[in-house]
Amino acid sequence: MGGFRAEPSACADGPPVEENLDVIHWQVLKRQSGPVDYYQAVGDPVLPFVRARYRPPESTTFLGVEIAEADRKSAQRLRWQWRAMTFPVGGDECVEGKRDSAADVYATWKSGLKWFVIKYVWSSVGARGAVCDRKRSPFVAQDTIILESGGPVGIWRREDIDLKADFRRHFEEGDFRAEVPDFVGVGILTDGDDTKSESAADYADFVLVR
Repeated sequence: MGGFRAEPSACADGPPVEENLDVIHWQVLKRQSGPVDYYQAVGDPVLPFVRARYRPPESTTFLGVEIAEADRKSAQRLRWQWRAMTFPVGGDECVEGKRDSAADVYATWKSGLKWFVIKYVWSSVGARGAVCDRKRSPFVAQDTIILESGGPVGIWRREDIDLKADFRRHFEEGDFRAEVPDFVGVGILTDGDDTKSESAADYADFVLVR
């Protein structure tokens, strides 16, 4: 995963360490993105955030951050805030041809040549808690989870993900003893290319807990 790289944080064994991933400085993942960067950093004095505004017929564009190598094995939790501003019309990640979301957050692990991805979604109309669009190949395994669905718009919501538990639940059949590979990066996406409709969301306060 390319893009902005987080600096390693000094820590020793002990209490959890929280690292601000500073979404304001994330970069476009060029190999996975179209030519238009529709993300804007907003220097709000209380809560700096990135605003994404997708307008058809633009190609989709991803922002991302790469986790420092020294922090990858110890990653435990991922927290962030997001708010939906405009929902793509009928967007539902569980329905072929309508897989658009106001907001997506991608958590990415890597083991050897294989990538593991969980896509956390704020859907327009999809069922909250649904798991769908599963992909499995020798090089990629990916699941989609609908965390939030529908409005109201303009309201911040907080998410707190147990990274190791979610990896084991989705890729190791819930085996709590299974080894979890390195957590390598986080990405965000707002899109409306399937439904050909506008979509917008804000992202803020990404924190990696180790």
